[in-house]
Amino acid sequence: MIKLGPAGSSGLGNIEGIKLVKKLGLDAMEVEFTYGVRMSVATAKELGEEAKKDGIKLSVHAPYYINLASSEKEKIKASEKRILDSCERGHYFNGNEKTPIVFHAGFYQGRDKEEVFGMIKDSILEMQKKIKEKKWDVLLCPETTGKGSQFGDVDELVRLSKETKCGICVDFSHLKARNNGKKEYKEWFEKLKGFKHIHCHFSGIEWTEKGERRHLVTEKKDIKELLDWVKKYKMDVTIINESPDPVKDSLKALELR
Repeated sequence: MIKLGPAGSSGLGNIEGIKLVKKLGLDAMEVEFTYGVRMSVATAKELGEEAKKDGIKLSVHAPYYINLASSEKEKIKASEKRILDSCERGHYFNGNEKTPIVFHAGFYQGRDKEEVFGMIKDSILEMQKKIKEKKWDVLLCPETTGKGSQFGDVDELVRLSKETKCGICVDFSHLKARNNGKKEYKEWFEKLKGFKHIHCHFSGIEWTEKGERRHLVTEKKDIKELLDWVKKYKMDVTIINESPDPVKDSLKALELR
């Protein structure tokens, strides 16, 4: 199954965003906590009821200010709190189905990659303990990142998932930017084929030698290419579009699904 939808509500507010997604024939939407978790639990419950009524799968993008590999312990704890606050709200979004909680896990900052992996793994395991204690129906999904300075290539996230049972979010535009514009779908999908479901991001992308620069409107030919690979590997996916016009670009994908 391929579910499609936008990142955010295009300024309509989350309730109206869900209604629009339903009206357009899409089936997913990502709730953006980009600059902080400013949603009450009561609002999260209301949002979950609306999503359930309309059959829309919700996910969460946790705040950007996260670094689980910081050299400062207080910054790691603050990052974990932002993710866990996102989890608390996301728990109410999809009934008994686990809500994906997407986040950029951390930065290398010139350190050994194995050391950074270990730090992020420790944080994931610690947060999972708290999630289990609270009985929240969520799934931590660290995301593939668009710059070589950031933790998050496919190999790292697949290994992290195997060792912690966390989910992953595969942003194919980030991978393209991280790979200096080169797309290696066969290699990526071979590494991902063991997953029952993959939460994905997609858009057009501009990059430099340092990686991702900004998201662009998604070309229809690029959407078709991704969908062809998804179908070839018979993947069960949710594809969230993160372009400057995510609703319109999600509808482009819907035409090709």
